[in-house]
Amino acid sequence: MRPQERVRTVARALGGVLPRSADALSGTEGWTPWSPRGLRQLGEVALDELVVTGMTLTAPPPSLRSEVSGYGRVAEALTAAGVPAAYPDPDPLRVSSVRRRLAGRFTFEELTYTHDPRLPDCLQPNGGPATAACHIVRHRGGPRPWLVWVHGAGQGGLTDFAVARIGRLHYGLGYNVAMPIQPGHGVRRRRWPTYPDTDPVANVAGMMRTVSEVRAVIRWLHPQASSIALAGLSLGSGVAALVAGFEEVDGVALYTPILGLNAMIANHLHRWGGAADEVGAVLGSPEVAALTSVIDPLALEPTAPRQRRLIVGAWHDQMAMRAPALALHERWGGEIYWHQGGHVGHLFAGGVQRKTERFLRSVERERRA
Repeated sequence: MRPQERVRTVARALGGVLPRSADALSGTEGWTPWSPRGLRQLGEVALDELVVTGMTLTAPPPSLRSEVSGYGRVAEALTAAGVPAAYPDPDPLRVSSVRRRLAGRFTFEELTYTHDPRLPDCLQPNGGPATAACHIVRHRGGPRPWLVWVHGAGQGGLTDFAVARIGRLHYGLGYNVAMPIQPGHGVRRRRWPTYPDTDPVANVAGMMRTVSEVRAVIRWLHPQASSIALAGLSLGSGVAALVAGFEEVDGVALYTPILGLNAMIANHLHRWGGAADEVGAVLGSPEVAALTSVIDPLALEPTAPRQRRLIVGAWHDQMAMRAPALALHERWGGEIYWHQGGHVGHLFAGGVQRKTERFLRSVERERRA
């Protein structure tokens, strides 16, 4: 795409932020655009639209690196033995290096380790070992409750400390916190592999790799934990959902979850205009849906009991949308909490913060009972 075309595409997409936001709310019962509540909701929906537009259009133009004709064969190979067989148990985590870093008033550890997820042969050359990383905030002394926090797209850096409210969870609730960094994010942004992108095979491989890495972190934490809660935000929600089905955890929480990673990406490619038509059609195709089934967050039942499962949705979510939270709650049971705003806005909502704290207190309390 020529620079002039890209500028026009960005301008057109940004110009549609407010109209799309108003359209998204116009069918909402009781929504009044000029009331304080209505303006706040409009602002949150517009923020969602602005963020997803920015994330979409600052990425490279949509492209496919894998052969479309081979998607059916890859899907057949992945699904032949079922989801559990596609995920071998991870090798034990062996720390390669520990770097002490600062984030405001926090001193935290940045752990690196080499991890090979041993992906199925059909996903090569996306497999093989890579240098993984995890941020650790912990108290001194004996076993503590741990929260494993799997971040969303575009995160994985120091902003996670604010997004996850690590200060409150660490000092106020007494939790140690582990924040695995997903491939292509944070300190891994310029390292292989990239994730996510618009190639459906690479996206499947990237999510399976992340699942294996987070499983290794949880197994490494078990001997030093009085309890383990697992949480996933947006892009991290599917990872957390699958990990919660493989590993013993005492509680699991998903925030603004997504279903069908490739289909969700396809849903936002319209911002590229006609340049994304072919890629969008492929990502939304039945062949890619079959391929993506091996990373379906609905595929496994969590090991945590139902009373310690929490799903937080945003009623006017313009990024992940509302349907995934509803589908996961139907599959999992447990508790669902709705923020009456957008995907980004829920991160700063007092109601969501209070619900999270009650959830984490219950995980540790019931674990000790």
